[in-house]
Amino acid sequence: MKASTRIAACLLMIGVLLAIGCSNGSDSDSSGSPDASPNNELAPMTITYAAGDNNPLWDGMQSEVGKRITEKTGISMKAQFPISVNDTDMFALMVANNEYPDIVSAKGSVGKLKDAGALIDLTPLIEEHAPNIKKVYGEYMKRLRWSNDDHGIYVLPSAPVNQTYFNAGTGFELQHAVLKELNYPRIKTVQDFENALKAYYDKHKTTADGQPIIPLTLNGGGWQFLISVTNPAVAATGAPDEGEFYIDPDTYNAKLHYLRPEEKEYFRWLNHMHDIGLLDPESFVQKPDQYGAKIASGRVLGLIDRDWGFAGEVAALRKEGKFDQTYAHFPVTMDESYKRYDFQSPGYLAGTGISITTSAKDPVRVIKFLDFLASDEGQVLINWGIEGKHYKVENGKRVIPEDILNWKVNDNWNFRKTTGVDMYRFGPSYGDGVKDQTGNYYTTVFPEQIEKEYTQADRETLAAYNIKSYKDLWPAKEEFPVRPWGSAWNINMVTGSEANAIFQQCQDIVKRRITQAILAEPEQFDAIWDDFMTELERAGVEKLNEEFTKLVKDRVQLWKE
Repeated sequence: MKASTRIAACLLMIGVLLAIGCSNGSDSDSSGSPDASPNNELAPMTITYAAGDNNPLWDGMQSEVGKRITEKTGISMKAQFPISVNDTDMFALMVANNEYPDIVSAKGSVGKLKDAGALIDLTPLIEEHAPNIKKVYGEYMKRLRWSNDDHGIYVLPSAPVNQTYFNAGTGFELQHAVLKELNYPRIKTVQDFENALKAYYDKHKTTADGQPIIPLTLNGGGWQFLISVTNPAVAATGAPDEGEFYIDPDTYNAKLHYLRPEEKEYFRWLNHMHDIGLLDPESFVQKPDQYGAKIASGRVLGLIDRDWGFAGEVAALRKEGKFDQTYAHFPVTMDESYKRYDFQSPGYLAGTGISITTSAKDPVRVIKFLDFLASDEGQVLINWGIEGKHYKVENGKRVIPEDILNWKVNDNWNFRKTTGVDMYRFGPSYGDGVKDQTGNYYTTVFPEQIEKEYTQADRETLAAYNIKSYKDLWPAKEEFPVRPWGSAWNINMVTGSEANAIFQQCQDIVKRRITQAILAEPEQFDAIWDDFMTELERAGVEKLNEEFTKLVKDRVQLWKE
């Protein structure tokens, strides 16, 4: 699964959470030297950090958990975020100026920094100063190696280790109000989804407060186009959602997934939804904040998105008591011949995470800081908060008090920003379902806790479908083999390579042609699609497929050794 709630949140927010200024380390209050002795390990020190995503909840380490981390380590952080949603310009400028912050979460740009010689090989630092980091990654340490030719460790992956997915955070979403009025109909195919939207919309054109209802909207105006528009075409047609490529599970041959004929029919269905007036015509021009505002107003009946893409809006609806206008998740496919692969295991996903740069004033101090966060004490702190304030221990079990739980569930953004809970999970971390030596879970995501956090609307919907969680509607991970290459989206092309150039050109074609095809008159769809395929061919998509196939096979070999 490309990103469950947990992984998706981590991958989108890891660098988001604590990003920092990029002044070549000149802002560091480096009371400790690179050879810091035990006597000054807690001396105040500010490290700079740059992240590839923006984070509206960044608290400057002034939250309760943030302050406790500083108290325990002496470290505070100065954050730098990208000006736009794309991290490319920010990291490219660093390379051009040869100026870097102490640490980075460079996401897809990590290859640029590595090629520029900006990242430290962390292997000796881990061996000497980071026992907790070694413990977290355990048997997966070999997956941290950069390549078959370079076994150095340049990134500490933020993907949770030994993650168990207890809940579904993807699929197609419908408001509880829609399901309740229609007596909880079967929702398995796109036709079922369409029927539910149409039946409700035929009766209700406005909300109770007079706002026009939107049957279905997509977050297609920015890079989220991939998440809300194109990736669902893969998932709904019986293949793993791995980003922009489909990998043959037997041969490891890769191809841009739009070349799969099954997906053409998914986009034809979106064209049909637009034609009959159920798809928001602003879907491909609206900005994320416009998309979010519509959801937060309670007037959007259906979504096709990952839950982290609208989590803040759901939190706002809950805060206002509009529980029926929040959403249930369904594993929708084109027809019942397809199976959703969302819970297929990719194994441990190394790749995206935290790197220490050559500009770091005190890399030993930084790795020790990261090692504290990876320790049992650090993991409990960042996931549960402070004992006596955010949780208590009863009969040996960590428990979230009812008032704190209500705050967390019904006003989640303010809860996280104030407390800092769930805001510092970057770098090495244990996944949901992993227990510490006391027998408690490291994270707060496990079946008993999930059940406590359901709203009454959730409980009614789950009961109607005779399930305990939305995940129960999906095929289990045991039905699929583990993918030996991990996930295609986690495999980076070489910066400046011919394949990378072709890929960027194909991305431009995809956004333009698919938008055109969905918004066209139905009788024009096939001709536009044919032009789309021809344009990809002229751009060199076959060469791209060949080069990415090599990368996939290299990954399989690297992880096999």
